[in-house]
Amino acid sequence: MNFERWNPIYESILGDFGYPRDGDERARDVISEYAEPFDFERLDCAGDAVAVVGAAPSLSSSVDRVADADRVFAASTAADVVRDAGYEVDLLVTDLDKNPETALELTREGVPVAAHAHGDNVPLVREWVPRFEATHMIATTQAEPVDAVYNFGGFTDGDRAAFLADALSAAELRFVGWDFDDPTVDAAKAKKLRWAERLLHYLERRRGERFSVLDGRRDGIDPIPLDRPES
Repeated sequence: MNFERWNPIYESILGDFGYPRDGDERARDVISEYAEPFDFERLDCAGDAVAVVGAAPSLSSSVDRVADADRVFAASTAADVVRDAGYEVDLLVTDLDKNPETALELTREGVPVAAHAHGDNVPLVREWVPRFEATHMIATTQAEPVDAVYNFGGFTDGDRAAFLADALSAAELRFVGWDFDDPTVDAAKAKKLRWAERLLHYLERRRGERFSVLDGRRDGIDPIPLDRPES
């Protein structure tokens, strides 16, 4: 996913939520102060089945499904549930709003963390990111990438994890702990979940794969066009 392909989708997200682009760009520039180039060979997923683990309330009852995956990419607090169940996390994807302590602990253990900067979390970035072990952090943005700040596509922690696995050549994506109709979230989060659903629908079509998490839902999804330029 290069930025030329991502940008029209990003523009649609900004327009739908009323987010200013310059807020994301400012956040990107802040996290870039602490970012170092990441060695992505550490997370090469070629030939691997990657469990993309969401933080839905149902995760605790389905977490054992990660056991059969080659890699585990966990979104936000899903990492805590996975680790508490005795499984290892290969990557935490987070915008730091719920469990930054876990992100800090993981980087100090040598586990990669994809820390995301956006217009609403600059104070969290400034508070937590300087404390991370920089060689184990992947700095990400949804704006145009610069220097050691990357953009792989995606909007929420969960779908960003899926886009990251795709960029790292995962052979298969398996979704654990996802609920697009989570009744515990507020209206703003529910709207974000709609976008997560649309983005996964886009990703599965681009990959030529069928994500089971979308079974029974595809007819109700407003598809994102695939005819985006990519070099």
